[in-house]
Amino acid sequence: MARPTALNPTVEQVTGRIRERSRERRKLYEAHMAAQHRQGVHRGELSCGNLAHGFAGCDHAGDKDSLKLTNSANLGIVSSYNDMLSAHRPFESYPEIIKQAARGMGSTAQFAGGVPAMCDGVTQGMPGMELSLFSRDVIAMATAVALSHNMFDAALYLGICDKIVPGLFIGAARFGHLPAVFVPGGPMPSGLPNDEKARIRQLYAEGKVGREELLEAESRSYHSPGTCTFYGTANSNQLMMEMMGLHLPGASFVNPGTPLREALTRYATEQAIRNTEQSGNYRPFYRQIDERAIVNAMVGLLASGGSTNHTLHLVAMAAAAGVTIDWDDFTALSAVVPSLTRIYPNGSADVNHFQAAGGMSLLIRELLGAGLLHADIPTVFGTDLSAYTQEPFLEDGKLTWREGPKESLDADVLRPVANPFAPTGGLVVLDGNLGRGVIKVSAVKQANRIVEAPVRIFDDQNQVKAAFESGELDRDVVVVVRFQGPKANGMPELHKLTPFLGVLQDRGYKVALVTDGRMSGASGKVPAAIHVTPEAVDRGPLARLRDGDVVRLDAERGELTALVDAAEFAGRPSVDPNLEHYHFGLGRELFGGFRHLAASAELGAGVFGGFEDEVLSRELEKIAQEDQ
Repeated sequence: MARPTALNPTVEQVTGRIRERSRERRKLYEAHMAAQHRQGVHRGELSCGNLAHGFAGCDHAGDKDSLKLTNSANLGIVSSYNDMLSAHRPFESYPEIIKQAARGMGSTAQFAGGVPAMCDGVTQGMPGMELSLFSRDVIAMATAVALSHNMFDAALYLGICDKIVPGLFIGAARFGHLPAVFVPGGPMPSGLPNDEKARIRQLYAEGKVGREELLEAESRSYHSPGTCTFYGTANSNQLMMEMMGLHLPGASFVNPGTPLREALTRYATEQAIRNTEQSGNYRPFYRQIDERAIVNAMVGLLASGGSTNHTLHLVAMAAAAGVTIDWDDFTALSAVVPSLTRIYPNGSADVNHFQAAGGMSLLIRELLGAGLLHADIPTVFGTDLSAYTQEPFLEDGKLTWREGPKESLDADVLRPVANPFAPTGGLVVLDGNLGRGVIKVSAVKQANRIVEAPVRIFDDQNQVKAAFESGELDRDVVVVVRFQGPKANGMPELHKLTPFLGVLQDRGYKVALVTDGRMSGASGKVPAAIHVTPEAVDRGPLARLRDGDVVRLDAERGELTALVDAAEFAGRPSVDPNLEHYHFGLGRELFGGFRHLAASAELGAGVFGGFEDEVLSRELEKIAQEDQ
């Protein structure tokens, strides 16, 4: 195991200010969770009729007998399984594996409920993408519904992709009195090299290859069950769960359908039972996840050049656990956290290459050794984070952990802190008279990080393709796509624009994207100022931009500025477009309430607002009265 190292002063300072900022909110959260815990084993509180309903569906007689008692643990399984999407397909076999493992521990497991799992890869550039971000909060609510039956002593959360893990996390936080283990599915084996995939996409955008060639390339890239192998939001999720100690050590990037993957799932079940109150080693979610764990997730994200989507998701996830973080925290940490990985789109390698080069065990070892992680957080493994420098292996069919490599096996993919790819993290917060936003610079070459050019404004991403094909964008240009925020249309990803903008950059033009929408977790080589807030529909500054205005995006200094006379810019009326075409069709009309309630990007773009604090405040008053 890695030796504890004195904490980096900036990491310590940022953690301290988060703790102070969150003090009252966290106090309320912990009080609420403690109140839920005091109610005792929940199925023991159920009436005979309630309990009979709770196990009527069991097809295993022993399970019914166990559930009648309260001295054995019952696990709730919450899963994102479906058989259309590659990342979720492996979860089909997990419930039976989990149930068998639980019986082997003298306990039980029940499939509590499923949560919806949509794929941004399928909906990219389509109307369905406008439901994507809001699906995170739907998943959180679906998790709450699944666990609402009060039958469970711990929960296993089966999820992997973009909004699924954040949604499950938010749900787990609201049931924080239960021990929680997150169980991944693993990445698919490597397919078509990422550089080749990107090359064919750009050729298609230029009309140099046809749809048949494009589809063949995409099919060879995404070819089997498992998570997509590029380093986008899905794989960033897995890294963060391990950094917070919610996965077993080394569980994140083991391929599906292997004996090791199944052994890890069995052990996760057994460990969840060990963490229950019945085992005498009660380790609930709310005592495990605090500001230290959240900071570890941020550090891991920055060191690996992870998804910009987590400047939304992690804010919302932390809030659900009573912790308040903001983009300035990301900025401060980014200044001291070096870039240690090169995984596509930040390089040509995929997550399987990262795993082979040393993977999570080496990354955690390096960050712990530099004092950039909180080693003292409790983990689902029953240890602190220092045990996560180990890797899982099968020895004679038995799962065991051994120390991982102490040096990288491929310095083009994973490097030590002493020799990083860059001295700072891959994320920059931008500020200026156009608002605040974020930019991922880990894949952007130094020469392309400052762009000053006239803007071409679009109110719909589909307009960009036509402008590109007509040659209107063959110049230095800042492409502005506005009215893409959470209140306007649910904040879709705009990854569809990447090939067009990449072609323009390759032609030698200075090109950038500015938007109040999202970019893919696989944001690439074109500088993109995203999540700009206030969003245009809220009369944000982007609504006052006009075609031809010169905008300066400076990722080195963190600036996003319209070079327009201040008085003139302030006096301009905001554009007020008709957004009705975003609000109907493919179920979008059902999400009008979500659009109305959505918070700003920097607050996580969620729909729960301050409701949880109001509930917690009332609960705290109630507890105080009871204590008197």
